[in-house]
Order: sequence, then C-alpha cells, then structure tokens
Amino acid sequence: MELLRRDQERVNYIQRRVANANARLNPVGGSLFARVPVSIILSGSSSYIVNIGLGTPTKSFSLMLDTGTDLTWTQCVPCVNCYPQTNPFYDPTLSSTFNDILCNSDYCTELKKFRCSSKSTCLYMEEYLDHSSTNGSLIQDTLTFSSDTIHNFRFGCGHNNTGDFGKADGLLGLGQGAASIISQTAQFYNKVFSYCLPSGSNEIGYLELGRSVPGVKYTPMLTNPNFPSLYFLKLIAISIAGTRLAFSPTETVLDSGSSISYLPPTIYSSLRSIFQEEMINYPMAPPLDNLDTCYDLTGHSDVGVPEIVLIYDGEVTASLDGSGILYMTISSQACLAFAKTNDEVIVAVIGNMHQRRFNVVYDVGNSRIGFGSNGCN
Repeated sequence: MELLRRDQERVNYIQRRVANANARLNPVGGSLFARVPVSIILSGSSSYIVNIGLGTPTKSFSLMLDTGTDLTWTQCVPCVNCYPQTNPFYDPTLSSTFNDILCNSDYCTELKKFRCSSKSTCLYMEEYLDHSSTNGSLIQDTLTFSSDTIHNFRFGCGHNNTGDFGKADGLLGLGQGAASIISQTAQFYNKVFSYCLPSGSNEIGYLELGRSVPGVKYTPMLTNPNFPSLYFLKLIAISIAGTRLAFSPTETVLDSGSSISYLPPTIYSSLRSIFQEEMINYPMAPPLDNLDTCYDLTGHSDVGVPEIVLIYDGEVTASLDGSGILYMTISSQACLAFAKTNDEVIVAVIGNMHQRRFNVVYDVGNSRIGFGSNGCN
C-alpha cells in the first residue's frame, strides 16, 4: 500500500506540471563503455540497485537507479537522521581525494535548491515526488564505476535523509540535468547508457554507460521544459490479446523510479475492459488501493494472462514480461499492474515493472530511446 501511495504521489506531481512542449538535443556519439550488474530489491520498494565505489581507498555502495532525478547521493558521516542500510556510511574524512564544493561555484548554483554553510561550502536540499528527501553537503570525490575511475565526481553527502529507499545506500541519478552521472561523464561515455531490469531476485540485469546494444529499435526521445531531467517519448497504441488499442499519441515518461504504469482514464478503461474479458475464468478480488482490477488466484498454479504490448512512435514495440502484468503480493489479490491518472491530461508514465527484461537504450545525444528483447539473458 505504501509503495502504491508513493507511486501515486510521484505521478500526480508529474501530471500537475507537464505541458505539451518538446525540444531536441544536439547529437553526440559513443566510444568508451563500462558495465555493472543490476539487482532488484523486492521487499517494500521493488527498486533496482547497482554497486559503485566512492573515495580513495574506494568503498563500495549500493545505489538505487532513478532516471527521474539528477543528483547522486549516499548517506554520509556525520549523520543527523539516517535510515538503516547494509553498508557503512560514507565517511569523507577517510578519503584522500575528497573535497568540499564552495557555495558560490557553478556546481552549487546549478542545483534546484541549495544554500551556504557557515564555512561557505555548498549544502543541497532534494525532495522527491513521493515526498522522501535528502539534505546534506555537495562534495566531490573519486567515483569507481566497474573498472573505470572518474575523478572529482560531484554527489550529495546526505546527513538528513527520510523516506523508503529499500535499505539502499542512496540514489544514482540518471537524469539529463547537469548534476547527473550521465552529464558529468559525458566526455567519457558521450551521454549514452543502457540497462536491463531483472524480473526477480534470481536474475541479474545490467547498467552500462557509453555503449548501445545490438538488436534494439529506436523511438524519438522528447524533452519537456517543465521537467528537463525526465525522459519523454510517445506511446501511440497498446495491443492486448491481439487487439490493438489505437489512440492519439500520448506524451509518456519513462520512469525507473515508479513501479507500476499510469494511463489516461479513457486508454486505461479500454485496456481494463479487454483484460477483464480475457480473465473471465478467474474470480475477482477487492481492489488494492489504486489498482482496481484484481483477481483471487488461490489454487491456480498456472495462470494465463493476456499478452500486452506497448507500441511507441515509429511502431517500436515492447512486449511486457509476464511478471510485469500482474502486481501480486499474495495469491488471493493479484492486480493488473496499470492504474489510471486523475484526469485526461495527455501524459502517461511507464514504470519499472513494464521495462523488465528489455535492453533499454538512452541515446541522449541522438535524441532517441531504444528497446530490445532478452536483455537480462
């Protein structure tokens, strides 16, 4: 229930601010690359994490992927308010390559919210769409990503952190803003990254910087001036059980920080209607918060769900992984993993459940996003 509430808060905020204005980015190419494994935290947050290194000597930290934010941060000593995490907190005093960032530097003033400490160093404040937050010092230190070393990487040293981050040590910001790892490493990886999100704890995915993967088909990437960090594309249709539901192209956010997906009410209603027809042999169950199409699958060891395919601009298709169609906490309440937005504002949000097991490529320089199958194999 808490996960769905946080998802809804995140999507409501996007809905309130989104507008139909798009811009293109200048093209760049890719050369160097580095890859790290991605695993899933299933308890509570259904989030995806990677291990990176910070400091000299390097210490390992597990950070949650988020394409909806820019700033990378980890919980930090001294800690005023921190949640439990697996690894020890980052301690800047133990790193020989740590440096403060002054509050009058461009690195500080480019943040959404900042202020000066009593020593004129930069303090950041970050509140997320689900009302979780982190506050602390903006610092720089050595980042180790796979076998690559990035010097003077800027990130948040979080002294006061609230919310549910699934015991991850912090966030890895994959957005388009200046503070993100994508922008900070542009000279190495040329603003190209890809990932595969695994469907369960027994699988391993990947996050790769600097290189595309073969066998993907691309749809145009769009930007929105109200959300310059987010990745937009256009959803033009949904196929369910072989029936194509066509509609006017819908501006869509691809968001690894949301779990389920959200569709405008008319689109959602059509999808739900056919889904219910296909699931007629299973008894209905009570709704789960904003998931209103649920089934009691008690005693059913083999459940047949209709195939659902998301179709993006350019007829780029993404056939959903079976584990992403039903959101199930217990067998007596398995729900269609889509919800409707509050109104007909033309925006949809595709969460991480509906990105599972694809190769998803963000070629930011060439303004395109690609999808390919069997990414986690």
